Amino acid sequence: MARARVFDVDRAIEAATELFWRNGYERTSLADLTKAMGITPPSFYFAFGSKDGLFKTVLERYAKIRLGYVEEALSQPTARGVAEHMLYRMADLYTDPASPPGCLAVNCALPCFDDSGPVRQALSSIREGRRAKLRQRFQQARASGDLPADQDPDELARFIMVVGWGMAFDAQSGATRADLYRTVARALKAWPD
Repeated sequence: MARARVFDVDRAIEAATELFWRNGYERTSLADLTKAMGITPPSFYFAFGSKDGLFKTVLERYAKIRLGYVEEALSQPTARGVAEHMLYRMADLYTDPASPPGCLAVNCALPCFDDSGPVRQALSSIREGRRAKLRQRFQQARASGDLPADQDPDELARFIMVVGWGMAFDAQSGATRADLYRTVARALKAWPD
């Protein structure tokens, strides 16, 4: 008969999220995780399979709970409204005092030097998924006349994502919400009329 779990999985995932967000994937050890989660290594492996398995669970939860602004942004009535909403919500997320600064996915992406690894693939998939949704929304805006016909939806989606990633690094380096809001205002001056 299997033993019952003796720890709160949701709280354990929250603790792991905090560690990964603050330290990055590669600098977060199994010892760090089990200590923060209050569990033993055997319990860890039984519950999550591996560090990669736990990280995928963390990313899924992060996307579901913290990245809802993407869907909100996509529902804005204009392409400019989509860009504005997304960038300002990114600035809010990256400077939320209840969480580490920056973005969990960005904080964990750079140190990964193995492009073929499952963590790198998961992070790439999240980024590409967000960019694809933006691209599709900007294609709709161009088709409806909200964006000029000569504007490239893929280029605009990439622009928004790159500005967002830059703000994540800036927040991690100490930029305030006001600093990031100024960055958003500057970036929006480049938006096509």
